[in-house]
Amino acid sequence: MISQDQSKDSGSKKNGGKELGMVTPQEKSSKKMKFVSSAETEPTSTTTISEDSKSGRGMSTMPRVVKRKLQKIKPIVEYNKRGKGIGQAHSEMHSYIGVLARSRVPLVDKKWAEIPKDIKEQIWEAVDMAFVVGQGGKNSVLSSAAKKWKDFKSTLTRHYILPYINDKERLSQPPETYKFIEKAQWDAFVASRLSKEFESVHSQHSQIGRNLSTIIDCLEKDMLVWRINWRKPCLG
Repeated sequence: MISQDQSKDSGSKKNGGKELGMVTPQEKSSKKMKFVSSAETEPTSTTTISEDSKSGRGMSTMPRVVKRKLQKIKPIVEYNKRGKGIGQAHSEMHSYIGVLARSRVPLVDKKWAEIPKDIKEQIWEAVDMAFVVGQGGKNSVLSSAAKKWKDFKSTLTRHYILPYINDKERLSQPPETYKFIEKAQWDAFVASRLSKEFESVHSQHSQIGRNLSTIIDCLEKDMLVWRINWRKPCLG
């Protein structure tokens, strides 16, 4: 008669030393993120973007990303059936794009279309060296960089400039959180945000936002009234 322990041992041997349904630590990590060695699949590309460490919120150069780049190991960004990026590699890639957009694109009062092509190319090369981007490729990366750069300028304006219009000393230096901003760029950006032209545009946008909010509130109330009336029983 075979004991239960002996049965488990024999089952483990037949299944490569592990019981059915169990996943080794290596298998768990491989499901989270897939990798490819760029040293084996493609020639090494070059970029002029440096990887120097800078202090401040979000300005870690993401040691994991940099280490993998030096080892020429690239995570594969995965997508679902609808083409939407998923998984850890996708999240890390977009965090890295944010770091590059904030630190490598000049803090200027311009539109993304006016930013020099060589700067955009540097961002794409840095991301392409660190990740297997997949769907969307270069256009997807640069679109994400454009949005993150715009959001960054908006954050600086709303949280670090407009609340301190009457505090010249506070505005004389870049925020402690973003030490990497060069003072000359900061001074020019602050001046552009305090100009009459920007004040006029900002006022218009604020009014549009308030109007939209009012419209949405009215629509929601109308829908609520419609639902209440629709549920009432018909009297006849």
